[in-house]
Amino acid sequence: MRPDIAEMVRGADLTGWRPLEVEYGSGSIEVRVPPACVTLEMREVPPLADPEGAIREALHRPIGSPPLPEILRRKAKPVGAISVCITTSDITRPVPYRGRAGILPPLLATLREAGLRPEQIVLLVGTGTHRASTREEKLAMFGEEVVSGYRIVDHACDNEAMLVDIGRTSAGTEIRINRLFVEADVKIATGLVESHFMAGVSAGRKAICPALVSWKTIERFHSAEYLDSPRATNLVLEGNPCHEEAQEIARRAGVDFCISAVLNRRLQFLGVFAGELEASHRRAVELVREFAAISVPEPFDIVLTHGGYVGINHYQNAKAAVNALPIVKPGGFVILAACERDADPVGPTTYRTLLHLLKLQGPDGYLATLRQPGWRFTRDQWEPQMWGKLLKKVGEAGLIYCSALLPEGEREIVPGEVGWDYLPEGEFADDAARIAAMLQQAIVYAVRLPRWRQEAPRMAFIREGPYAVPVLGPAASCPAPATGGNELTDSRILRAV
Repeated sequence: MRPDIAEMVRGADLTGWRPLEVEYGSGSIEVRVPPACVTLEMREVPPLADPEGAIREALHRPIGSPPLPEILRRKAKPVGAISVCITTSDITRPVPYRGRAGILPPLLATLREAGLRPEQIVLLVGTGTHRASTREEKLAMFGEEVVSGYRIVDHACDNEAMLVDIGRTSAGTEIRINRLFVEADVKIATGLVESHFMAGVSAGRKAICPALVSWKTIERFHSAEYLDSPRATNLVLEGNPCHEEAQEIARRAGVDFCISAVLNRRLQFLGVFAGELEASHRRAVELVREFAAISVPEPFDIVLTHGGYVGINHYQNAKAAVNALPIVKPGGFVILAACERDADPVGPTTYRTLLHLLKLQGPDGYLATLRQPGWRFTRDQWEPQMWGKLLKKVGEAGLIYCSALLPEGEREIVPGEVGWDYLPEGEFADDAARIAAMLQQAIVYAVRLPRWRQEAPRMAFIREGPYAVPVLGPAASCPAPATGGNELTDSRILRAV
């Protein structure tokens, strides 16, 4: 433990502090927090009792669109000559594609019943800037029957032979997009709708951009200019440059049909929405806002959160950190419990290099570098920029990144302070015990700082970590689902618990 930290936590009396369970990997760890610590929780929405039935109903009664068989009949071709392209997410998104309660089997069955043969259908994995999927990953996503029975292609954003030019956006962005998708007679988008800390929400138009576009087009979508916008954040669509760019590109490419799922953090179905791209996606977004947004009246001095299931490395843990940004005071603390399970606990080489640049230059210096005329757009530059947003608000000392798995050689490049500086002497049974100890001392340290003088600091715990979206302001009302399907009724109030 660092000497100044040891001095600050020595003799701390935790009498009256209450226990708290913090998600860690597939389990949890326990720490104690001051009795006045506020727990912020997502609203509990009951999972669908019959996901299979809900998927069939969504396909049968789509939103703002005729059903798929009618769409096929309206094409100026015999059904036997129609080509269909279905764009899917890759392994980085837990989209429920396979199995009895998956969205893909009934979708494919609907196409077959309308007269299409499997060879008329191609599944296009929307990788964006990610690598191609392995066969094992395709099996995990789609199942053996689909993998062996249908053509599956991975998009490659830097493969010019795979791309076609369809013009420019109103912002001047060159639109180069996957040829298979553009040239298909029927284009279908699929995905998982959840909050997204850059584009507002995922799926819908994001199944086209950035999923199916060129590296050059992605440069604009992930540009420093776009991501520096205060509107490029969770659950914000209006005025969000990332959303608006993706929406325009999706309109230009043309999407005949869309089917999206909404899941809770336990990966249970909350809703399925099918039909016209924008109308069906808008309904899904309403549901996500209903349960994910947490209204917070005023910011906190200390916010405790965790990386959750998605936080497999430092790169992915940015989601949890940025989600805490709106509710922490300037100069406050964000304490993050990380459980990196990826083979590389930091992230890709480019990300590691850029993260080190952020550490050396600070958020303003990093952003200034990205904006220099001679800067060459680099893969992964956007994620350190998001970390920089938090650092700009709380400073290096205000971000405490607690990880028992971060190798010693990598700790120098990680922005903020590392949990190892807070780890007391002694033997620990495992990584969970080690991180529980460092996390506890980080909390004690932040609470006991002299800066608070006579007033105890206000502290909050985001129970769901990266899945919840705390927002400052009065409680907001959103339509609530009656059945979790295509119809929404009722009105509910979001609140902090």
